[in-house]
Amino acid sequence: MTEEQIRKILDEYKRGALTPDEALHRLRSLPFEDLGFANIDHHRPLRQGFPEVVFGEGKTIDQVARIVESMYRHDHNILVTRSTPAHFERVKRIAPEAEYHEGARAIVVQKDTKIHGKGTILVVSAGTSDMPVAEEAVVTLKVMGNNIDSLYDVGVAGLHRLLDRRERLTQARVLIVVAGMEGALPSVVGGLVSVPVIAVPTSIGYGASFNGVAALLGMLNSCASNVTVVNIDNGYGAAVVASLINRL
Repeated sequence: MTEEQIRKILDEYKRGALTPDEALHRLRSLPFEDLGFANIDHHRPLRQGFPEVVFGEGKTIDQVARIVESMYRHDHNILVTRSTPAHFERVKRIAPEAEYHEGARAIVVQKDTKIHGKGTILVVSAGTSDMPVAEEAVVTLKVMGNNIDSLYDVGVAGLHRLLDRRERLTQARVLIVVAGMEGALPSVVGGLVSVPVIAVPTSIGYGASFNGVAALLGMLNSCASNVTVVNIDNGYGAAVVASLINRL
C-alpha cells in the first residue's frame, strides 16, 4: 500500500465516504498479512518505495498463487523471480494481465507504470549466455519504474563491439554489467564511464570458473573504483540497487 493509497483512504473517511469499520478493514493488512506460510509485507512500498518481490524458486504453485492473490488485492506491482510456466499459469487465473518473461524466468503484473528514475539504466552483458541474468535485471528495472537500455554480447573477447557503442555507455546514469568466465567486462566499462557500475558475475563458464566464483573474485578485485559487485547470477539484486541510485 502506497502513501497515496493511504491518503485516499483517510480522505474518504474524513468526507464520510467510509465508515470507521470500512477504513479499518482496508488498513488492517498493514504492516503485513499472515498467510500461515508467508508474511506479506504490504507496508514495504510506503517504507522503501517499491513492493516486496516474490522469489519463486522453492515455492509451490499454490504458495506463489496465494502470495500473488494477496498482493494483487492491494494494487501492488508484482514481480515473481525464478518462476516457472506452471507458476505463471496459476497466476494468470488471478491476474489476467500477468506477463511471463521466459528468458528472465519472471512473472510480472504491472499496475503502476510511472517512471521514478531520473535517468537511463544501461544493462550490459558480456555474452549471449549471460542474457538470462541480464534479462532478470531488465524486467526488475521496468517494474521499479526506470528508463532502460540494453547492450548484449559485447564481452572482452571482442572489445571493438563494446567500444563501438561507447556513446550509449556514457549516456547512462547507472550501468549493470553482467559477465561470466573471467568476469573482466565490468572493469573495462568502469574505466570508460564516470557513473556507478554494478557488476553481476554469472555461473557461465568451464570447470575452472567454479560456477561463477572466478568471475565473482575477478570483479571484487576490479581496479576500476566505480565498480561494486552483487552475488552470482543476482540480476534482481543489481537492479534494485541501480533503481535506488537512479532515484537519488
